[in-house]
Amino acid sequence: MSLIPAFEIGVWNAWIFMIWPWIDTLAVRLIGLDVYRRASGQPEMKTSHRYRVVSSVSMVIDTMAVAYSIFLPLQLSTIWFYVGLAIFLTGLVVLTTATVNFATTPMDVPITKGIYHYSRHPLYLASLLIYFSVGIASDSWVFLLFFVVQSVSIRIAAVGEERFCLEKYGEAYREYIDKTPRWLGLPKSRRK
Repeated sequence: MSLIPAFEIGVWNAWIFMIWPWIDTLAVRLIGLDVYRRASGQPEMKTSHRYRVVSSVSMVIDTMAVAYSIFLPLQLSTIWFYVGLAIFLTGLVVLTTATVNFATTPMDVPITKGIYHYSRHPLYLASLLIYFSVGIASDSWVFLLFFVVQSVSIRIAAVGEERFCLEKYGEAYREYIDKTPRWLGLPKSRRK
C-alpha cells in the first residue's frame, strides 16, 4: 500500500466490483414502484436532521468511491486480489439474496425471511463487504477510508430505519429485533 494512491484508467479496475450495487438498485427500480418505494425509505418515513445529513454524506462518499474506482487498478495475481475477490463474492451473494427477499415480501409486513433471518440489515452489510473488498483487492488505503466512513454512516442510518420500522410494524418488528442480530449472526431462540 503506497501513500500516493494509484490512478490510471483500465479495464481491470475496481469499477468491476463497484458496478454491482448500482445494477442491483436499477433492478429494484425496474421490479416496480412499490418495491422501489420500500427501497428508497418510503415517503412516510419521518427522518431526523441527523439521518438526512448522514444519508447525504453517504451518497457523496458513494459517488466519490464509484468515480475513483474507475481509475483504481485491481492488484491482479496477488494474494490481496484473491482475498478481496472472495470478500466481494460473499458481498454479492448477500446483496442478491437480500434484494430478492426484499422484493418478494409484501409491503405491510417486515422483511424477516431469507437472509433477513440472519441480519436485520443485509443490504448495508453487502455494501460494506463490497467496499472492504475493493480496498483489499486494489490495495488502496483511500478505499479503506471510504469503508470506515461508510461504516459509521450506515450504523447511524440503520438505527434510524429501525426506529421507523418499530413505529410502522410495532410488536412484530420488536420481536424481530429481539431475535435477529443487527449485522450478522444466528438468530436467538425465543424462550417461553
